[in-house]
Amino acid sequence: MNNYAKAHRIRFEKTLAFMQKHLTAPARVLDLGITNPFSSLMEGAGYSVQNTGGEDLDLHFEVVRTPGVDAVTAFEIVEHLVNPFTVLTEIAAPRLFVTVPLRLWFAKAYWNEMDPFDRHFHEFEPRQLFMLLDKAGWNVVDSEQWTPPFKLKLSFRSFLRSVTPRHIAVYCERK
Repeated sequence: MNNYAKAHRIRFEKTLAFMQKHLTAPARVLDLGITNPFSSLMEGAGYSVQNTGGEDLDLHFEVVRTPGVDAVTAFEIVEHLVNPFTVLTEIAAPRLFVTVPLRLWFAKAYWNEMDPFDRHFHEFEPRQLFMLLDKAGWNVVDSEQWTPPFKLKLSFRSFLRSVTPRHIAVYCERK
């Protein structure tokens, strides 16, 4: 298993454990975005998962108003939105789980020139994410931050990446 796959597996395991700490299966979950390996992992853990699909959530945010779900998950989604405030405000579910990459002062935001959906418009500091969630009507109940789970090349930037949290998971309840 290469470092990239290992990092995903470990991050997925941490994200699922964080989610299970606050939401008992068989809860109904609306997962923002297309069906993905983490959707399958949630289903394997006993959650009933419905994905929103590939729509542009900045323009078609009404899908987050889906009734009858116990929680919405926005795993690695919010950073891609130009206006995450609208989507977060419109969510109908009483619970929200969010993971985003944290802003690294020593690296530029991720940007894929070849794919307009694979770009980070935002990379947050924790306080920025908490402010956004608060203004959108969410009470942050719990959060965890993680560093990359693998050793990188020997360089100053790699050292910084190994000791600087890169991801944050947040559990919120509607105010």
